[in-house]
This record gives sequence, structure tokens and C-alpha cells, in this order.
Amino acid sequence: MAEDHKPVEKQFSIQKIYTKDLSFETPNSPKIFTEKWEPKVDFNLGTNVQALDNSLYEVTLTITVTVKCGDTTAYLVEVCQAGIYSLAGFSDEEMGPMVGSFCPNILFPYAREVVSDLVAKGGFPQLLLAPVNFDALYAQHLQQLKQQAPGSDSVN
Repeated sequence: MAEDHKPVEKQFSIQKIYTKDLSFETPNSPKIFTEKWEPKVDFNLGTNVQALDNSLYEVTLTITVTVKCGDTTAYLVEVCQAGIYSLAGFSDEEMGPMVGSFCPNILFPYAREVVSDLVAKGGFPQLLLAPVNFDALYAQHLQQLKQQAPGSDSVN
């Protein structure tokens, strides 16, 4: 009997979503609560991917928010939201966007909620992070890698 050589079916599933690490600091409390609230928000985000075994991958999304009033830091919050995903049957070209954009996009609402909760529990006005276009960020990341590649036209 001849074996069927059908293409491997693509399989994706979320195994677990969890908060891996978090930090909330109010270095200038209680004085900051007596000052006029005119916040300046600095928002940074990063992702990391770790292959676990077979088709399992841990994707982490780290969000760091620093809020200042003038030169005084009101608070700093950092959340590392993680997920374990099962990915099978994807080509190498498909895996990049899956772990670099699709998976972080799933994690973002969880991380946004943690940030909002920590800020409110810290006694500050609610902070709602705007949606993030992970597809555009991933494309930008690929463009940066291309420019840094040996033989590229960039000047170091």
C-alpha cells in the first residue's frame, strides 16, 4: 500500500497564557499625589520567542510604561505576559509572523489589563493602552534586520 503524502495540516493552539513577571514602582509617592496631574507617558514594548520542544513555543510580550509629571517619575510599570503555543505544519516563512506578530497580538489584551489594574491599584488615574499593530512592528523589525545584514548598504 502506498503512503499518502498529503501536506501537513497547520495546527495552532494556545496551551497557556500567564503573567511571567511584573513590577510597579512609585518612587515619589506620596508627594506625587499632591502635584498637578499632567502626565507624560513613555511606552516601550518588546517580544521574545523561545522554542520549548517539538512544536511548543513560549512567546513573551514585555510592556514598560514610565509616567512622569515634569521631571518627576510618577510611576513605572513593567509587565511580562507570556503564552505557550503549539505550532505545527507551518513553513519557516510562516513561523516568523506567527511568533513575531500573531502570538504577541493574542497576549496584548492580557498585558493591557494587567497594566491598567496595577496603575489603578497604585492610586493613579486609569491608563488604557492603545491597540498595537503587531503586523507593522514585525515588518519594521524585518526591515531593520535586512538593513543590518552583512553586505547591506547601511553604514556602521
